Amino acid sequence: MIGEHNIALLAEQAFGRHGDHESVFFEGRWYRSGEMFDQTTRLAAGLTGLGIAPGDRVAVMMANCPEVGIAYSALWRAGAIVTPTIFLLPPQELRHILEDCGARAVITTPEFLPTVRAATDGVASVAWIICLGPEEDGIVSLASLLQAEPGAIVARGDTDPAALLYTGGTTGRAKGVVLTHENVWWCARGSYEASDVPGITRSLTPLPLSHAFGLITSVVSFHSKERGIGVLMRWFDPMQWLELAQEHRIQRGLVVPSMLQILLGMPIEDYDLSSLHSLVCGSSPLAPEVALEFERRVPNVQILEGYGCTESGGIASVNPAGGRKLGSVGLPLPGYQVKILDDSGAEVPGGELGEICVSARGVMKQYWGSPEATEETLRNGWLHTGDIGRVDEDGYIWIADRKKDLIIRGGFNVFPRDVEDVLLQHSDVVMAGVIGRPDTKLGEEVVAFVALRPEATAAAQDLIDFSKERLGRYKYPREVRIVPAIPLTPIGKVDRKALRAAL
Repeated sequence: MIGEHNIALLAEQAFGRHGDHESVFFEGRWYRSGEMFDQTTRLAAGLTGLGIAPGDRVAVMMANCPEVGIAYSALWRAGAIVTPTIFLLPPQELRHILEDCGARAVITTPEFLPTVRAATDGVASVAWIICLGPEEDGIVSLASLLQAEPGAIVARGDTDPAALLYTGGTTGRAKGVVLTHENVWWCARGSYEASDVPGITRSLTPLPLSHAFGLITSVVSFHSKERGIGVLMRWFDPMQWLELAQEHRIQRGLVVPSMLQILLGMPIEDYDLSSLHSLVCGSSPLAPEVALEFERRVPNVQILEGYGCTESGGIASVNPAGGRKLGSVGLPLPGYQVKILDDSGAEVPGGELGEICVSARGVMKQYWGSPEATEETLRNGWLHTGDIGRVDEDGYIWIADRKKDLIIRGGFNVFPRDVEDVLLQHSDVVMAGVIGRPDTKLGEEVVAFVALRPEATAAAQDLIDFSKERLGRYKYPREVRIVPAIPLTPIGKVDRKALRAAL
């Protein structure tokens, strides 16, 4: 039976409501909603004919393009589980994801095919590599799957998994966050209700659709009552962002703090941005002075900060248009509840600091194959985010600090242990500790403290180069400090508090 909150059903209902129209602009071309829906239904049938079964995990490794949204919708229509992966991942990190979830296929584009080939080599579960390009030896052309005749939606229930997004922490490798059809439906619905302003329908998206927030954003439009158009960027380029915002009379968009900082270094006043109404900003703390300076130079726009994590569906709160509190991350989305709890699980008095905990139908079902981590994070019906904050008298959420040691660099998550593990592969390194330091452009920058073996010859730049070869471009340390010893806690863990003090 097809669940009431099945995402493929939601997409079909949206097309029936809005009909065929120019809906997505990408790199000089308009894509019509009818064309994209037709390709979705054909690709879904082609995937089923290929052998993709309900519940199969299929990784999608592409930079932003209309085919990302088509692939997501087609996989949901075929009953599969979308597993987005960041295109910056090196082969070994992609391999971990594919092996951990038992992926049956990978959908990619020619520029990332070498990475996918290297990552899938020897991974028994992967039966097909599907590429947006010509037919190659051992590669299935996506174009060939689009020749299939459209079929019906494969039945999946509300609590069946729809997406598997990999995140992580400082205590281990990346974990898969399971979002059901119901989770995605309700988070997208809450996001739509919190941000909907009648007549504001023209949006610009430079954020990766492979992130939780990007995936949810691709579903939000399915709830819209009005026809909208989306301008999609392959990746963020500040000059192109300004040109597209002017050309298409953009009214709203999604950004991270580093994008605003970079845009402030551009000749903003040379562009007509008078149509801009609001920009939703998330992923890392936004300095109030950055928001105020941007609004001074673009007087008609409001920067609306939001908050969320992969486990909450990508977003949990946002400042309402016209009701922003600068410095806060806004109010919980409709359907979301937020409590501030102490270490014993008791709710703290209003205005006091504690752990931010979230309850909603948009919160994840579980971690993939990790019941212990699930039990630790989902307790008594509440998602424990690991972030410290408070709720004021009006219900606005204020973030004080991250309890976890996650580093967010330019909107990308960097997990210290991943960097430390690579540094420890160097023959001269005996111990490493990685932390983030504040950075005005990127939010945070990765800094590694390293203790070397006696008579070691490696210099800081040698270790940076070593890491760069083995880690994603967004996560290798730009700064390495060689120290006599790494400070440890009484139980032998890296004392990150001491390292932060050293900065």
